[in-house]
Amino acid sequence: MSYCKYIKTLTGDKQKLHQNYHDNHYGFPLHNDDELFGRLVLEINQAGLNWELILKKEEAFREAFDHFCIEKVANYTEVDRNRLLSNPNIIRNRLKINAAIENAKRIMQIQQEFGSFENWLTKNHPKTLEEWTKLFKKTFLFTGGEIVNEFLMSIGLLPGAHDPDCQIAIRLRAQG
Repeated sequence: MSYCKYIKTLTGDKQKLHQNYHDNHYGFPLHNDDELFGRLVLEINQAGLNWELILKKEEAFREAFDHFCIEKVANYTEVDRNRLLSNPNIIRNRLKINAAIENAKRIMQIQQEFGSFENWLTKNHPKTLEEWTKLFKKTFLFTGGEIVNEFLMSIGLLPGAHDPDCQIAIRLRAQG
C-alpha cells in the first residue's frame, strides 16, 4: 500500500495521529460551512507552529469554538474572547482568536450573498494560489499565502495534498 512519503517517516502515536488526518480528511472536499470555517480556524492557528500540535488540540478547538458554529462564533463577546484567551487547551493568541471571530462574521456576510461559504469557494474556483491569496487577504483576517494554500489543499480545491501515487490520492481522483 502506497502512502505519502511523510507518513512513512512517522512512527507510533505520531503516525496514527497524522495517518487518520491524511486518510480521512486531508484533500477531501468539505460541504458543510461550519466544517469549512473550522478548517480555516485550524489552519490559521497552525501558523508558526506544527500541524501535529493542531491535530492534538483539534477536539479542544471544537469545544472552545462551539463546534465551529459560524453563527455562534460571529456573536462572541469580550467574555468569550477572554474565555478563549485563558483556555490552556487551545492556542491562546489574541490575533488568531480575533481573526476567528471576525472571519465568522465575514463568512456570515458571504452566506447572505452567496447562500453558503461553499458556494463562494465554488464560484471563485478555479484560481491560482496567488489569486486565491489575494482574494482571501481582501476577504478575511490572518490569511497569508501558506495558510490559504494549506486550507485550499486540505479541502481539495488546490492540488498537492497527496503524493500522486498515494492510495488516498488515487481514491480521491477516482471519486472525481
